[in-house]
Amino acid sequence: MITVLRTLTAAAAAALLLPGLSAPAAAQDAPRPLSTLEIAAIFSADQLNARVLLVEAALARAQAEEGVIPQVAAEAIVRAAVPANIPLAEIEAENAVVRHRMVALLNVLRRSIDEESASYLHYGATTVDIYDTALMLQLRDAVLALIGDLRTIELQLIAVAEEHRATPMIGRTLGQHALPITFGKKMSVWIGENRRHIDRLHDLLARIERSAIMKGAVGSYLGLGPRAMAVETRLAGHLGFEAPYEDDWHSARDVIAEYAMVCGLISRSWSRFGQEVFLLQSTDIGELVERRPAEAVGSSAMPHKSNPSLSEALIHRGRVIPRQAEIVADDVVNFFERDNTSRPITQVEELSMEIELQLRDASRLIDRLELFPARMRANLDRSQGWILSQRVVFALSDHMPREQAEALMRALADGSRESGASLSEAMAESDAITAVLSAEARASLLDPASYVGLAAEQTDAVIAAALRARASDRRP
Repeated sequence: MITVLRTLTAAAAAALLLPGLSAPAAAQDAPRPLSTLEIAAIFSADQLNARVLLVEAALARAQAEEGVIPQVAAEAIVRAAVPANIPLAEIEAENAVVRHRMVALLNVLRRSIDEESASYLHYGATTVDIYDTALMLQLRDAVLALIGDLRTIELQLIAVAEEHRATPMIGRTLGQHALPITFGKKMSVWIGENRRHIDRLHDLLARIERSAIMKGAVGSYLGLGPRAMAVETRLAGHLGFEAPYEDDWHSARDVIAEYAMVCGLISRSWSRFGQEVFLLQSTDIGELVERRPAEAVGSSAMPHKSNPSLSEALIHRGRVIPRQAEIVADDVVNFFERDNTSRPITQVEELSMEIELQLRDASRLIDRLELFPARMRANLDRSQGWILSQRVVFALSDHMPREQAEALMRALADGSRESGASLSEAMAESDAITAVLSAEARASLLDPASYVGLAAEQTDAVIAAALRARASDRRP
């Protein structure tokens, strides 16, 4: 197992917007920085236009290879299809005249192509094919960025889980003290959940990379010629995609919706993480705290308070991002062969940037966690031993039917709610128990730290599985 080491200074970590973590050299798997700018850049106007140029160049190449347009024209188009030839200001000026973003871009680009070759630019294509394929390029890059972010967080979670694999704490169900666990076990749940999100993104990536499309205005290849299917396949290959889906998916939008819904699910998971941290640092539980910068003010009126910040931000974004995802998913219900589906893409862009901000906050929160094992132990003892009643039932079952043992312990627990007796006291006063369990045997049952099952081993297994899976991850 690898151990993630905190090595950077606080200033350096803040400059990276990432907690300072690095893996040992043997791991060959150092975390990548989380940035608030990476996905924003992917969806910027400049980057969208750059991807449109990639699609136009790939189309020209594919058409020349299939004999649809002259090779010399394709070469001229490919040479010209570079961002420097379509300054955003010129596109905006042209769009103010023609009121069509694709036509405006093409008009500006044609100024860098000879007249004969320019006549083959965008040959037989339609705007929605170009922009939907460009969107798929953006989604591929965004998914790879999210996989990278989740992998970085995974190493952070693993570091905490390894350190606290055997740190005992109370497990809670329905808001009640249930049975002892370890904090490592709690972290292992988040490691597994985070890893499944990486798996979902990998699955989604396979569908995105089959979603290059060049099927024409109503999706039947009209206007693209008899070699259109072969051209579409070649175009996909030039973009690094797999062979395209055979169907005209423009009106379905299901892959785009799936991307949004996966982002929504990821955001809910990290909202749950934030909520748990929020609750565990509450005054009445106090098992950990979200360290705040020294200069941060917790409360303007109550100097003793150190209010949670990042955990609250995770909760909030877990409410916002799924709502944005629903808007994108609504676009699956579309009209006929082609609706105007450009406006919902704004929600795709916004939720993409929001999920990256949430993951950045999650990364920072994990790095700021400070655990209080002594308080965890104190909370284990708050029930005066009654969280070990199951263990006593198992011990009694060697001497009486299990149903009888359960009924006996339930009656003792009910009585203790009025008397305030501890489990030790209640057992000592029970003739049925003292008849079969000596004082020494009873005492051996009452240490909650020795009753955590295979929590530590389970933590190890989850970490090992995550580390194995990392070997086959796609990288940004």
